[in-house]
Amino acid sequence: MQPVLNGMVFIVDDDVSVREALAWLLRSRRLPSEAFESAEAFEAMLARPGSDLGRQPACLMLDVRMPGLSGLALFDRLLERGLVDRLPVIFLTGHADVPTAVDAVKRGAFDFCEKPFSDNALVDRIEQALAQSAAVLEVSARKERLQAQLGELTERECDVMRLVVEGLPNKLIADQLDISVRTVEVHRARVFDKMDVKSAVELANLLRQM
Repeated sequence: MQPVLNGMVFIVDDDVSVREALAWLLRSRRLPSEAFESAEAFEAMLARPGSDLGRQPACLMLDVRMPGLSGLALFDRLLERGLVDRLPVIFLTGHADVPTAVDAVKRGAFDFCEKPFSDNALVDRIEQALAQSAAVLEVSARKERLQAQLGELTERECDVMRLVVEGLPNKLIADQLDISVRTVEVHRARVFDKMDVKSAVELANLLRQM
């Protein structure tokens, strides 16, 4: 799998040697990274205005055990904020923490990697996590674009669109809305133009993404 362009790998581990080793490995594979010595430091980054999280694919390499806020506690906070889909979490564990990491995967973590890790296997999983993040962000962006398109419709255009999607012909739409067939045709054309579709089927398929 090719690296995801503009993807960012966040590393949160209190062990400086682990942070440096992972950063070196990622640089060797042309994957950018940013390292943090604690969960608190990572949370502070998230809280900064202009944080890029949510604007580009990203994943989080997270140590299970750390002084202060643990990796598991940080993971729970990310879960509560609904961030683990766009920011897949790969736990870094010692042998004793494997059962805990397995439980975290069941609750939504992307995967776990036992120290010492296999470079190739770890990079493969990181790239897969970045690909998942990219897919989630794309779905979110499509929904935002769709919401913006719907916001451009007038109330009457929304009425016509609803009946078009139900499969009604122009004559029945005109009867239901007490307007002329010609007016229905005009509204229908404007709906198709604003929603950037060419058919009622395409319009219905687009709205199913909501």
